[in-house]
Amino acid sequence: MALLIGEEAPDFTAEACTATGEIVDTFNLHQHIDQRYGVLFFYPMDFTFVCPSEILALSNRVDAFHRLNCSIVGVSVDSKWTHNAWRNTVISEGGIGDINFPLVSDLDRSISTSYGVLAGAGRSYYPKGVSVRATFLIDRERIVRHMVVNDEPLGRDMDELFRMLQALQFFEEHGQVCPAGWQSGDSGMINTPSGVAEYLQTSSTTL
Repeated sequence: MALLIGEEAPDFTAEACTATGEIVDTFNLHQHIDQRYGVLFFYPMDFTFVCPSEILALSNRVDAFHRLNCSIVGVSVDSKWTHNAWRNTVISEGGIGDINFPLVSDLDRSISTSYGVLAGAGRSYYPKGVSVRATFLIDRERIVRHMVVNDEPLGRDMDELFRMLQALQFFEEHGQVCPAGWQSGDSGMINTPSGVAEYLQTSSTTL
């Protein structure tokens, strides 16, 4: 897997099903983010098992992400038509309903390849040729600042993803780094020897 931390998020133009259910052929990542923060969310396949729980958990939190000026984009190797069919299938029948972020089609696997998240023939539980459970947090300069990858049986925590966005914005605003377990409203740490000593003196037992 490619290490993209500190690198510009690879751009792409692809077919997609938008947040309003429209089918488009020229969805562009950089244009969609457009000086906002971005979450690029890869998942294996439509009409599967852990995937809808992750997608609905993220969709339920989209308003909170939007309030922090962050756009969400989902990607899998399914077609735009399969994305549309999944959106138009009610939750009680295995669908995801009217989720409120776009789903991009990566039929040729070029997007997953550029992000280094295409499953191979290793010992994971993924079938070869699907996107793994990978998430990328992108800043307003299109730089990847956080990435996480799970094996297929392990669903992601969308509250942790939101915390990472809050931590990034805290660092950008205050210039202080975020120590282990940092939560919104907590103080940060000055990244100097005296700064870490001062922080640990008061916080080491509660970490």
